[in-house]
This record gives sequence, C-alpha cells and structure tokens, in this order.
Amino acid sequence: MELSSLFFAIPGAVLLDLILGDPKWLPHPIRGMGKWIESWEPYFRKLPMDLTASGCLFALSLVCGTWLITWLLLQITILMHEPFYTGLQIVLIYFSLSIRSLQSSAMDVYQALKRDTLDSAKDKLSHIVGRDVEPLDSKGVVRAAVESVAENLVDGVLSPLFFAVIGGTPLAMAYKMVNTLDSMIGYKNEKYLHFGKWAARLDDIANFIPARLSVPVISVAAFFLKNRIHETFMTALIEGEKHHSPNAGYPEAAFAGALGLRLGGPNTYEGHLVDKPYIGKQLGEGHVEHIRQACDLMVLSAFIFLIPCWLFVILL
Repeated sequence: MELSSLFFAIPGAVLLDLILGDPKWLPHPIRGMGKWIESWEPYFRKLPMDLTASGCLFALSLVCGTWLITWLLLQITILMHEPFYTGLQIVLIYFSLSIRSLQSSAMDVYQALKRDTLDSAKDKLSHIVGRDVEPLDSKGVVRAAVESVAENLVDGVLSPLFFAVIGGTPLAMAYKMVNTLDSMIGYKNEKYLHFGKWAARLDDIANFIPARLSVPVISVAAFFLKNRIHETFMTALIEGEKHHSPNAGYPEAAFAGALGLRLGGPNTYEGHLVDKPYIGKQLGEGHVEHIRQACDLMVLSAFIFLIPCWLFVILL
C-alpha cells in the first residue's frame, strides 16, 4: 500500500506546493520542528558528556523521533481508510517541499531590483541568505539570490522527493528534521562548533546523493531553457568541488554554467570576510534577469526530477 499511495502522493504533494506555497496561516510542521529543537537543546546540553557526544545524541533523537511520529500517524490513518492515508502523505510530503516559496522569495528580490530599490532588495534578500547583505551592490544581490535558489533546489525539492521515494513519507520528514537541525545549530561558531557538529554532518551525508543528482537534472533543464546542457554539465563537473560545502557547489556550479553567471567569491558573515573561491570565474557578471532565469531553471528542474521519482514508484 505504501508504494501505491506514493504513486498519488508524490505528484499530489508537488502540485499542492505549487498551488499553496507556504502560507503563514497554515500550521507548518517545520516550524514545529524548530520549536522542538529549541525546547530540547538545553536539556541535552546538561547531559554528563562532552558537547560533541550530547549534540550527536540530540540530533539522532530528534531525527529518529520525527520518523517514528510520522510512521505512527500514518499507521493510525491506514486503519481508518486508505484515502486518509494517501491524503496525509500528500500533505506531509507537501510540507517538506518549498518550490513555490523559494521562487516567491527570490522573485521578491527580483521585483525590488527591477524597481531600482537596492535597499529593499537587500532587505528581502536577508530573509533567504546567511551572509551580510549591507556590503552588496546590485550584482552581489543577484549573485546571492541565484546561489540561494540553486542550493535550496537540493534542500527544498530534490532531497525531500529522493527520500520520499526510497523510504516513504517518514523518511522525507526525518530528512526535514536533519535539514532544520543544520539550519539552526549546524554553525561553526563558539556556541555550536561542538554541539552542532553532528547536525551539520548528518545534513552533509543526507544531501550527498541528491546534490550530485542535481547536476544531470539541472543540465537537462538548461537544455530546454537556454540550450546550455554542455556548459551546465561541464561547469558542475569541473568546478562543483570548489565550494566549502561538500554539496552546495554542485547545484551552484550547474546554475553558473546554465546561466553564464559567475557565482561564489568572497562574502562577509557577521562582519567577518570569508574568502570563498569563484565558481565559473570566466563567466559573466550578474544582472537582474538572472534571478528570474534561476527561478525558471529551479521550477523546471523540480518537474524533471519528479519524472524519474514517479517512474521509480510505478516500476516498484
């Protein structure tokens, strides 16, 4: 029954995400995960062990707990009626996706730049990136927005679908807990260097395969949108490892090749300059239309990835 319900749940979840996005009025389990992390963190920090060990136990407890809660909810609904079971899967997988919200956030930056309001664009950009936005000029804003779209294509689309296919809805939700933990405690600062170490590692491990699958997916999308399949694939192949992250460089390099846009480079975080390598250094500078093109590339990549995911479920 799991596979037959996923036949409807996976495309249904994508469709629901495209229709609804992430409305503020709708209770979202990811926000619940955030509150769960905040409430449990102090207790695990007090455990009689070093912070790396307690942080590892903390991350594993929440990820396994998320899987178990999701599984139990599904078992309850399957006893009621199969449509309830399939419907719950659609809703939960929908909650793990962020196609429309990612597009909407990036297009808010695009619209602000189109109106020549750089300060407004920086303000909107600050909601989707971790770098300091004040030092950025318009080209820097474009670059940051495109990088966010590229990286979040994996976190917010490909990885959730990948885990839904290989492990069902419980694994997709467990992945979202991994991702949420990384975004909240996976920092290399004084507070989380040790306690958040395993949260960051789990996120790296979880995204390892989807990040690399993103390269052929983005390349095919680039063929349909800009006829740049070779440039996309080769840029990702040659420069995907340049990023400090073991995963983010692959979708970013693919987007760089697809759009003919130089990404990466030095950025400021909390007032400290971080010298990152350029990706696609020989490519052009950013202009505002690159943001819209990046959104189109992201949405088409999501649909292209949906096809093999759906076929996998059908064949099994």
